[in-house]
Amino acid sequence: MNDRISAADFQVAEGTGDWRVTADERASAVFRTGSFTTGVQLVEAIGELAEAANHHPDVDLRYGTVVVRLTSHDVGGLSERDVALAVQVSRAARELDVPADPAAPTGLTIGIDVLDGRAVQPFWRAVLGYEPAVGSGSEEPAPALVDPAGHLPTVWFQQMDAPREQRNRVHLDVYVGPDVAAQRVADAVAAGGRLVTDEFAPDWWVLADAEGNEACVCTWPVER
Repeated sequence: MNDRISAADFQVAEGTGDWRVTADERASAVFRTGSFTTGVQLVEAIGELAEAANHHPDVDLRYGTVVVRLTSHDVGGLSERDVALAVQVSRAARELDVPADPAAPTGLTIGIDVLDGRAVQPFWRAVLGYEPAVGSGSEEPAPALVDPAGHLPTVWFQQMDAPREQRNRVHLDVYVGPDVAAQRVADAVAAGGRLVTDEFAPDWWVLADAEGNEACVCTWPVER
C-alpha cells in the first residue's frame, strides 16, 4: 500500500489540529490527562482503535500525560492511515474530557558538529547503542543515529567547514546499568574513542571521540 502523504497534507487534514509533525516524519500529540488512571483509560481506547485499524502508534504513558506518535513504516513516512487514526485518537480523548496540548514539545534532537562523520560515528554507535537512521538518503555515513527502541533523542551530525578551537562542541551523559558500564566503555574505546578519565568510576567515565567530543558513561551513584 502506497498511501504516503506529505507533512503538509497531514497538518491540513480535517481533525488533525491536536497533532504536530516532527522532522523525522512522525505526527505527535500530547494529551494532558491530569491523572494516571485517566491516562490508562485513554491508552486502552487507543489500543482498541489501533487493533481495529491494524495500525499501531507509539504510546508513552506518564503521570498526567499521554504522548502518541504516528508513522507508517512501510512507506517511510506519513500516510492516510495516520490521518485516520489521529482523528480517532483525538475523538477518544475528547470523549474522556482529556485536552490536547499542541504547544508541548514533541521531540528532541542532539546535534554534534563534526569534520569527519565517518570517523566519529562508530564511537557514538558504540557508546549509545544506537543505529543509523533509516531512510536518511544516500549519504554515507547516515547523518543521524537513532535509538532502536524509539524512546531516546536522535543524535545527528552537522558537517563543519573548519575546526573550532573550543574544548568541546557537545556533551552527553549516557546512563547504563553498573553491570554493563565497563563493557560499554571498552566498546566505545574500541570503536575509535579514548578514555579521558576514569577518576570518577564506577559512578562515571569520561570518554571522547576522535575529534574530542565528550560523553560520560554513567551508572546510578554507588553507595560507599
